[in-house]
Amino acid sequence: MRAQTTNQGGLKGALLFDAVATAAMGGLLAAAAGPLSGVLGMPAGLLRWAGLVLVPFAAVLGWMGTRPRVAPGAAWAIIGCNVLWAADSAILLLSGWVNPTLLGTAFVLVQGAAVAAFAWMEHATLRRALAAG
Repeated sequence: MRAQTTNQGGLKGALLFDAVATAAMGGLLAAAAGPLSGVLGMPAGLLRWAGLVLVPFAAVLGWMGTRPRVAPGAAWAIIGCNVLWAADSAILLLSGWVNPTLLGTAFVLVQGAAVAAFAWMEHATLRRALAAG
């Protein structure tokens, strides 16, 4: 069992890094949706609900990152959620559902790219852990 735990160190680190970033973004969006709305040109309700969705997701990431062993299926689910969030960020801008300011557009693109980077990092570390056995 110890070898499995050691082999997953990179994955668990990636999950914890994602948890911290996700909690920070969720807290910011939930707590400051009103002021951010004006600056970003996006509806406060959208920002607030995005933040409220991110907080429990961050808790799940943190919980998974502290387990002795992360089930591969659970890791794949997290990777899928991150890929979906990154894709939805682009769709949000292309759909015309929102009319963000230039700063709002940059905000959505940067956070979407960051989430895609987390998905890539988690994917890479999961594959490494699976290959190591």
